[in-house]
Amino acid sequence: MSELDVRSFTVGPVQENAYIVRLPGACKAVLVDPGDEPERLTRAIEELGVQIEAILITHCHFDHIGAVAELARATGAPVYCPELERGVLADIDSWTPPGFGPFESYEADHMVAGGERLSLAGLEIDVVFTPGHSPGHVTYAIGSPAHPALLSGDVLFQGSVGRVDLPGGDWNVLERSIGTLLRAYPGETVVYPGHMGVTTLGRERDTNRFLADLRVAVDRPVGEAGDLAARAAPEVAAGS
Repeated sequence: MSELDVRSFTVGPVQENAYIVRLPGACKAVLVDPGDEPERLTRAIEELGVQIEAILITHCHFDHIGAVAELARATGAPVYCPELERGVLADIDSWTPPGFGPFESYEADHMVAGGERLSLAGLEIDVVFTPGHSPGHVTYAIGSPAHPALLSGDVLFQGSVGRVDLPGGDWNVLERSIGTLLRAYPGETVVYPGHMGVTTLGRERDTNRFLADLRVAVDRPVGEAGDLAARAAPEVAAGS
């Protein structure tokens, strides 16, 4: 199991999960997918007494980025955004459905595409390219390569998976992305999803009805976790 202090905050009308992640007792942390309620998230950061060293975005649907600009301003932290979706963050309301927003746009400070290893707030973070729900979606594997926690955004949920009926969604690509995670990391790997409750890769592999076709395909690991994560971007992109 991952030895991390992960605080979850369910925010906004779509009930999105934002996360503050740090080593236990550490004074520095990363903030993942601040989608809404910036005042609440800012207050939580202050109450924890942590310094946010980076804001990490899994993908740029409005419910995951609606509070990015306010939190970047409040914390001074740089924002890491999926490269393929930087234009959405820079013009949020043009991509927001009626009835939501308005939101403040933001020009990302750093781009990620998959294959990077980031060292932030004392954490080792592998960036895994996991498109399918959105074109540039990434998953952040935080912790040791053998036993990380996965901040999976809208790739994989407890008993479900990310929807593919939005622009850029593709079920075949999403299925391959989930297969990449199942092969790269052990079953006990904790998954912190963008909606609903915390789960594990093994639980979803064994019980998630959307993954039935993947069960046989992932009956043995393929390569080392770090190597596979680094190769994920070109392999998945080639099939999209």
